[in-house]
Amino acid sequence: MHTSDSIDDYRDALSGVIKTYDVRGLVGSGLTPEIVTAIAAAFVDEIGAAGSEVVVGHDMRDSSPEFAAAFARGAQARGADVVSIGLCSTDESYFASGALQAPAAMFTASHNPATYNGIKLSRAGAQGLSMDTGLAAIRDRAAVYLAEGLEPVAEPGSYREQDVLADYAAYLRGLVDLSGIRPIKIVVDAGNGMGGLTVPAVLGEAAGLPALPIEIVPLYFELDGTFPNHEANPLEPANLVDLQAAVVEHGADLGLAFDGDADRCFVVDETGGAVSPSAVAAIVALREIDRARAEDPDAEITVIHNLITSNIVPETIEAAGATAYRTRVGHSLIKAAMRESGAVFGGEHSAHYYFRDFWSADNGMLAAMHMLAEFGAQERPLSELAAEYTPYSQSGEINSTVEDVPAAYARVVEAFTGRAEFDELDGLTITGYTDETEPFWWFSVRPSNTEPLLRLNVEAADAPTMTRIRDEVLALVRAE
Repeated sequence: MHTSDSIDDYRDALSGVIKTYDVRGLVGSGLTPEIVTAIAAAFVDEIGAAGSEVVVGHDMRDSSPEFAAAFARGAQARGADVVSIGLCSTDESYFASGALQAPAAMFTASHNPATYNGIKLSRAGAQGLSMDTGLAAIRDRAAVYLAEGLEPVAEPGSYREQDVLADYAAYLRGLVDLSGIRPIKIVVDAGNGMGGLTVPAVLGEAAGLPALPIEIVPLYFELDGTFPNHEANPLEPANLVDLQAAVVEHGADLGLAFDGDADRCFVVDETGGAVSPSAVAAIVALREIDRARAEDPDAEITVIHNLITSNIVPETIEAAGATAYRTRVGHSLIKAAMRESGAVFGGEHSAHYYFRDFWSADNGMLAAMHMLAEFGAQERPLSELAAEYTPYSQSGEINSTVEDVPAAYARVVEAFTGRAEFDELDGLTITGYTDETEPFWWFSVRPSNTEPLLRLNVEAADAPTMTRIRDEVLALVRAE
């Protein structure tokens, strides 16, 4: 048995990979099979999963199968019955967690490079875990197992395999009916990630479902965790270039881009222009509001958006007679808020979309299906449809390296005092006073949790106003 000092050493090491909302680290140094086995055992102990099932799935990274097997060993050693669902997307693992009412572990590092891997852990019903709701305790328990060894329980758990892809695809088809849309052609860039598995199953016939009136032009559907074509991170404009060119080349109606674990989806129109995730959120919000109202005309309907989505999102929600619930940025926060508020839908600027009827978890495929349904039910090109929900000028997120964040905040507050309203829900959100001479504008300045960065987002009624406010704030932030 090791000393208590070594427990502290292991806890410090684990703190480098167990983040606020998930586990993420470099393969071979931050994450090893031994560490994964200890985390699995700690997970089973912390959530009381001994004697019940735990779902384990993984993406296409080279290290993922070995890590999934290591997790299964640790979970079984502490008495959990492992259900291995094999290769899957993150939202497919959420489906399994919800449908089986079982905790789940998904091995992926999402859009990070091939040298990384990680674990997204869920309680039963796809409920997320954060540092405050279990990850810190799992870290501490795992440190003890690493220092003192893992002692199996008297009756270790069982192991079985279950393919849930067909059930997942059928469930999504049941939520969004695409059978009656007009024939459309789409290009899908899977980025060599898990969309290469799920898109043919959900939108095609690979899972045995009836054909839809959708012609799919596949781009990088081969599962390859080395990401040979481009990073599987569509949030970066450079990673959309191939999709944008292919949409124009093939004369497609639109394009879809998924990240590595396929839980986020980005949309481009027929010209190759990127459709704002805020526009997608507004369109999907309307559809979910209508769906909820059809089920119960008298229901009080809530839709969630984070504070840096475009103003068009809350405006659309409220114009439809629903309540817009504004939250801080962060997927665990939104998942919790979805459950607390009973919201039917939640949208983020980062293309995470959350659905009450998907256990309040995020699902990029489901958002894509809503966009296809909305587009396919009318005759206009997507650029015209999206323009209705993109009335304002946005800067996008701009990062600045700032060593003294309080000093930068003080400069901004001083400059805008008397000109605007201040809100400190998440960093600083400042909204300008408007009159006949001053068009509307707002901006958000938020510190990064992990780096000495301030993140700026600006929106205004028109491009000149947005540019003026953006440049003024950047000068203040970078004045050190």
